Amino acid sequence: MTGSLKCRYGMVFDAGSTHTSLYMYHWPGNKENNTGVVSQMLVCDVDGDGISSYAQDPPGAGLSLRKCLESALAAVPANQQRETPVYLGATAGMRLLQLQNHTQSYQVLEQVTKVIQGYPFDFRGARILSGMEEGAYGWITINYLQESFIKHTFEGEWVSPKGRKIWGALDMGGSSTQISFTPGQPVQDPASALGPKLYGYQYEVYTHSYLCYGKEQAMRQLRVNLLKMSGSTRPVKHPCYHLGYNITLTLGDLYDSPCVARPVTFDPASEVTFTGTSEALQCLNQMKKIMNLTDCSLAPDCGFNGVYQPPVSGDFFAFSTYYYTFDFLGLAPQSSLAQATTTIDTFCKRTWDSLKTEYSEKDKYLRDYCASANYIMTVLLDGYKFNQTWGNIYFQRQVADTDINWTLGYMLNLTNLIPSEHPLVVTGVQHGQWAAEVFFITFAVFLSLLVLAILLLWNP
Repeated sequence: MTGSLKCRYGMVFDAGSTHTSLYMYHWPGNKENNTGVVSQMLVCDVDGDGISSYAQDPPGAGLSLRKCLESALAAVPANQQRETPVYLGATAGMRLLQLQNHTQSYQVLEQVTKVIQGYPFDFRGARILSGMEEGAYGWITINYLQESFIKHTFEGEWVSPKGRKIWGALDMGGSSTQISFTPGQPVQDPASALGPKLYGYQYEVYTHSYLCYGKEQAMRQLRVNLLKMSGSTRPVKHPCYHLGYNITLTLGDLYDSPCVARPVTFDPASEVTFTGTSEALQCLNQMKKIMNLTDCSLAPDCGFNGVYQPPVSGDFFAFSTYYYTFDFLGLAPQSSLAQATTTIDTFCKRTWDSLKTEYSEKDKYLRDYCASANYIMTVLLDGYKFNQTWGNIYFQRQVADTDINWTLGYMLNLTNLIPSEHPLVVTGVQHGQWAAEVFFITFAVFLSLLVLAILLLWNP
């Protein structure tokens, strides 16, 4: 594009365990130290559940993406569509499907690939992200949005910030949860260390992903534990469900995950009913039983399940399920530990009828806020050890009108593969316009000085 800075576009499908979203980004054709300056411009939520739910109907996974692909077609100029990269990253839902049935996971990815390739974009592939990648890209997203890597000055230049503050990332999806941060000491386990280089600066990041410990899988583990403890008693009492709420599930649905231990023999069609009891303290205690909080070969440097973790350091953004749960309870973006504990306890003791009278949320969301909140408290306090640094956590969904998730970090990293335009000074206006404005300002200053000199020399 002659005489102007060409805007480039890129898209990432976030194929999560419970839903899929398309995020579109754009950036100027030049780059800063080999990493594009990227902004979010469009978000499209795909109808239906996550692509892993189409294991028995792989073509349906591909077809579900069409609505958002059509939105992308309308957003990208026709003459740039062929050069606009599209990526699809699948997370923990597909990681679990891959463990359960490798063939089905391959078929799902094959079908989404087939549909995306039918559009005039530069499709760069559909792949399943590792848990470490998911955590690290979320960390990159947060620090990019907070201008920890690079900052835009008043003069219109991009510079490395002095005394940069690096944030940690806490992400919780449906099937996994991630923690990523720069620790105050060297990472002792190489398997948990990443060294990304962004904007010419090298970082050391600790990151770990706990598969099976996202919110949905944690709720499943809790139900299985409660059923096991109940023996032959029916219905099964559920302390995290509100008094007056009941739900009936088949054993086939209950055990349909590699995250729970199945009985050797059971009837998949057999049903079990869970009935709420609104027991807040019992709910919290049950949450602590679905994770191992005692084993630690590297004590005290552990998270949970015996996983190595250096002590948490610095401030953190907690997003996804963390944000949605605490925002619903009025605890976002920050609250004291005492306030969070009291609010959750009070909410969990309420009856189902009182909640239905006050809230219009769908039952499947409303029923889980108590359990989800207690699970979050268990992960943050007993797992990650935020007991003394609770005030360092900020529960947020967006920064600078941009969603916090792994996709922006992914796009930032992948822009290293996208050729940049001829380097230009970033001024916020097009080159020709900038030159004209500089000339006009210079001429105006000269004219003003000339008039001032004449006035000073003129003697009536």
